[in-house]
Amino acid sequence: MHLEVPEASGGYSHYGVLARFKTAKALYRACEAVRDAGYSKWDALTPFPVHGLEKAMGLKPSKLPFLVLATGLTGAGLGFGLQSWVHIMAYPLVISGKPLMTWPAFVPVTFELGVLGAALGAVLGMFAFNKLPTYHHPLFRSETFARVTDDGLFIAIESWDPKYDDQGTAEFLSGLGAVEVEHVPIEDPVDDEGGGA
Repeated sequence: MHLEVPEASGGYSHYGVLARFKTAKALYRACEAVRDAGYSKWDALTPFPVHGLEKAMGLKPSKLPFLVLATGLTGAGLGFGLQSWVHIMAYPLVISGKPLMTWPAFVPVTFELGVLGAALGAVLGMFAFNKLPTYHHPLFRSETFARVTDDGLFIAIESWDPKYDDQGTAEFLSGLGAVEVEHVPIEDPVDDEGGGA
């Protein structure tokens, strides 16, 4: 999801439009329609994986596998390099007439550090690519959106999308079979005493 929310003073009165769909099949078809309509700043939000949804949304393949490969190879390289440095440069001990560079003995540590590097790369990369942790987001203000952790299947179209039209986008999502459509504010409404509503 695009979490870089422009300031409310930048001409945007609200975050965008949030639409809830009844079934995963309806959401899938709606995602195809939103993609085909040319919207670029939108996301589908579900409480469970929907098979093929990334294809329906037109998303590019994830960069995470490349990051995992790079961090795994880095971990393995560091493990092998550290052992080589210790045995050849720092403490060159000849034991039982064996050569200083006995690489078969380095394999277990090299493997373990490769796995550790790949695992750390996967976890940290997942957090970074998903922009987590997200402590604040305009969608969190929607009471309807709270269902995303239970049974809610949503599409959110952001108001700074070039194709966005306040009324037209809401009608478009309704026409796709949304059971609920609402506008999501950027900031909390303020009451007369200056506090949040």
